[in-house]
Amino acid sequence: MAVADWLAALHRRAELRAKAGLTRRLRPRAAGDAVVDLAGNDYLGLAAHPEVTAAAGRALSAYGLGATGSRLVRGSTDAHHGLEAALADWLGVDGSLVFSSGYLANLGAVRALTRPRTLLVSDAHNHASLIDGCRISGAETVVTPHADPAAVAAALAAAPGRPAVVVTESVFSVDGDLAPLAELHAVARRHGALLLVDDAHALGVLGPAGAGGVAAAGLAGEPDVVVTATLSKALGGAGGVVAGPAEFVRHLVETGRTFIFDTALPPAVAAGVRAALDLARAGDDLRAELAGRTALAVRRLHAAGLEVSAPDAAVVSVTAPGPEAATAWAADCADRGVAVGCFRPPSTPDSRSRLRLTVNAGVGRADFERALDVIVECAP
Repeated sequence: MAVADWLAALHRRAELRAKAGLTRRLRPRAAGDAVVDLAGNDYLGLAAHPEVTAAAGRALSAYGLGATGSRLVRGSTDAHHGLEAALADWLGVDGSLVFSSGYLANLGAVRALTRPRTLLVSDAHNHASLIDGCRISGAETVVTPHADPAAVAAALAAAPGRPAVVVTESVFSVDGDLAPLAELHAVARRHGALLLVDDAHALGVLGPAGAGGVAAAGLAGEPDVVVTATLSKALGGAGGVVAGPAEFVRHLVETGRTFIFDTALPPAVAAGVRAALDLARAGDDLRAELAGRTALAVRRLHAAGLEVSAPDAAVVSVTAPGPEAATAWAADCADRGVAVGCFRPPSTPDSRSRLRLTVNAGVGRADFERALDVIVECAP
């Protein structure tokens, strides 16, 4: 294909996406803008906490801007190792390993859990990083109906004697519902399978001392459970973590391609996340405020006649009539100073468009309540 034909084909595909209401644009924001943020993932409001930024600043002065190499070359610092030890202690596991993003952590974890003949049993609502991990692993993958332990049991029973991994999120990123983790673990253990849980939207929000959905389900430290999470949500930073048995962490260090061949997380970010972890661990008051605001949002939006999810953490999903309506709704909110998430196919697992609100305990209470009014007033 000639270059002109290739570019014309890309242009035509962009036109088709625009006609379907699926255009996506980058919208840069200025530092310190006055927008009420119900679109980002800074659940506990820690991204700009003075203790967090001070810790990051000290590490920035000490180490410089970047890690300068992969973890196995020159990229491992005291900041990385201190963060990993703190994460392992918080999650109640033998060990943890920090990656430069949650996406790479999930790719690496799924691949490292895959052996010859492994069967992956993946929830239909799983995040793209878990889906891509399953694809990249090359293993046979069975996608089961959402949050359905019976369907998982049937998939495992149909493959007796094969190594298997049940793959799920804890709090699902689109509708904010919580997976039946205890039931899934019981099914997996009965069939000799492992359980991989992406705890990204639960870490810092649920569980004892905010240790996440796995801890809330009483599964912390179980030898057949591996936990992943991003450090960019309730901890307000960047990076990802894989946590579980020490043997598995060692296996990742020695064989995990998304760990070995990637430049390490900047030390300043690791130090900032470490400070945020301490605040999150002691932040029961922040979690109580977050839960109260989430319940208020559901009540207020439902009372306005909107179709709202029943969230188990701090993700609130509001159904829109279609992709164009969702885009216009989000844009109208933005024009009035409120940022909300806009989820449309193919980013949604059920082909429904919706606004996604991520509740932020760091937003002023009056601003939060005003934002709910704006969302209702702008509804299509």
